[in-house]
Amino acid sequence: MRYVWLSALLACGLLVAGPQDSETNVNSRYTVENVTVSGEGWSSSPAVDRDHRISSGLRKEMAALVGEKLNPAKLDDLAKRLRRELRAHAVEQHVLRGRSPEYVRVIFQVEVPPTRFDASVPKFLYQGEQGWSGAIEGTATLHENGFTAGLVSDGDELVERYTGVVARYESEPLMSERARLRFEFGSYHELWNPATVTAAAGSPALYRTRQEFQPVLSVEVSRQLEVSFGASFESLGEPVAGAEPLAANALVAGARYHQEIEGASDQAVEADYDLRAGTQALASDYAYSRHRWGFRYRLTHGKQELVDDGWGGVILGQAPLFERFVLGNSTSLRGWNKFDLDPLGGNRVVHNTVEYHYGIFQIFCDSGAIWDGGQPVVARSSLGAGLRQGIFSLALAFPLRDGRMDPVFMVGMNY
Repeated sequence: MRYVWLSALLACGLLVAGPQDSETNVNSRYTVENVTVSGEGWSSSPAVDRDHRISSGLRKEMAALVGEKLNPAKLDDLAKRLRRELRAHAVEQHVLRGRSPEYVRVIFQVEVPPTRFDASVPKFLYQGEQGWSGAIEGTATLHENGFTAGLVSDGDELVERYTGVVARYESEPLMSERARLRFEFGSYHELWNPATVTAAAGSPALYRTRQEFQPVLSVEVSRQLEVSFGASFESLGEPVAGAEPLAANALVAGARYHQEIEGASDQAVEADYDLRAGTQALASDYAYSRHRWGFRYRLTHGKQELVDDGWGGVILGQAPLFERFVLGNSTSLRGWNKFDLDPLGGNRVVHNTVEYHYGIFQIFCDSGAIWDGGQPVVARSSLGAGLRQGIFSLALAFPLRDGRMDPVFMVGMNY
């Protein structure tokens, strides 16, 4: 009798386990042929496309599904993360028959609300020499058309501190998803450091207000290369009562190159070039050309990351102060004071940063020079260490001067 009961229990166990094992075996039979993410009017394959809508980390994990056995739990996890990242209403998974037996295609169908609103703080930082800078923006998106408005007070980026309002419109993708049209507007009140006022004494270089309007067309030539063309219209209100505003209108153009190399250690190469040319053809009171170029290399291995970021620029002709180059802020020659280096900015600049990251910890070395054509070139350097997580950073920078070391504290976030 004991053996009869044992046989019955064994048979029941097999009956219960049978369907579960069968379902597991069915899923494990199929290999993922490709993965596609699609939404209204767009589609991309993370294995081959560099879609800016999706973060590089999530793209890599989705691309890693290709060639692996079908894993429904993994698909559920990626769908949840994709929904959060794209702020989507829903993300549905579809598993379709592949081109070969035992292969399947995975499609993540993204449903984005036709209208949504997002608030962001693209910049909020404190630098010991320049004080606080910040910006807040709100963006309404309607069928991939973006409307942005915000407030800004920035004493870090340019020679002057500019405070005012900004607005921006970015169109939905044009020309087979490869082009976007962007319009930017800004109206600012200018504040000048006493060192700049002293250096500009006797010249009409300073202005109390600045308004800008800039239409630009960006075209994605390939997955690695994007080019842009447009114009910039600037009106500068002079500090002398009753004086006519000056126009600083310019043609603008640029190119961006990005290449990622995956392997045991991930590598990324970026290069960019920007041109702004003030011309009388656009009724500009300033005739000049401003050239800026940059190169960035990143090597990542596990928690370690090494970054080398170099850039330089040249201005030919007479450019307004907002166009002149600056070193000695939160991103260049950190620890130096830009007003000590050149209170009016320079028309020649070279700069390089080497950073090493381990997890959230970072150390960096900045070196560079800023000058006007015909002046002697003085190279300067600084060292620093701190913490960085995404766009948030906290650092202590030490300018390398003869005979003394005065650390400068920086904290905040900056896109």
